[in-house]
Amino acid sequence: MLAVLAAGAGTGLRGENATWQPRPPGPEWQWQLVGRVDESVDAEMFDIDLFDARPGQVNGGVIQRLHRRGKIVICYLDTGAWESYRPDAEAFPSSVIGRGTGWAGERWLDIRRASWPRFAHIIWRRLDLAQRLGCDGVEPDQNNPVGNNPGFPITYADEKAWYLEVASQAHRRGLSVGMKNGVEIVDRELVDAFDWALTEQCFQYRECARFEPFVAVGKSVFQVEYAVPLSRFCGVSRRFGFSAMAKRPTLGRWRRACPVR
Repeated sequence: MLAVLAAGAGTGLRGENATWQPRPPGPEWQWQLVGRVDESVDAEMFDIDLFDARPGQVNGGVIQRLHRRGKIVICYLDTGAWESYRPDAEAFPSSVIGRGTGWAGERWLDIRRASWPRFAHIIWRRLDLAQRLGCDGVEPDQNNPVGNNPGFPITYADEKAWYLEVASQAHRRGLSVGMKNGVEIVDRELVDAFDWALTEQCFQYRECARFEPFVAVGKSVFQVEYAVPLSRFCGVSRRFGFSAMAKRPTLGRWRRACPVR
């Protein structure tokens, strides 16, 4: 059983054998997945690309530098999609690679349980990498193919089972794990399985209320809007108890954060 370090806006690093679980509204955060991480951003949690944080890559060593300053580092990785530009791309059998997700070089994976033996071990190696690099947690992406024409007859039950397995595998490695999107299947079992949630454009699409169950049990929801000015959504985000900011879809350095308190 993993111990849990529940933390608010002033959180430091997770303790040994503990997962990071921020309380709402959550700390100030930065989400930068491209380019050299701007370590000067006034944030307590940094969500960065896993592969770029490897030694010798553009952000090699950034995890340790941020840790020395008392920051939490979450590492982004795709767990439900194949990416042509990743170093492990050739390890995936073609039989589990489906249609495009809408992002260049990225295609949905067949996340039905019967397909897990063909590719899941590759995803778990990515979690192993996150553990070795010292990530405090992970942001697993692209686990919600239903309704996105993935090329496989994936059901909501398949989607939920995969989310739960990803959360379980992350916790086995002592990693905090957030539920990314998946608004269509949020329920108590998923809320219990994840340590926090990250939602894109819930204000724009009027979906924010679907993530309230996380806040109701003392778990943070991190919200990003791409096409709505702060003046329109910050007040609503505060009422929901979310930690929210505006970003550009490229997820570079630029950010405009709503006041946390």
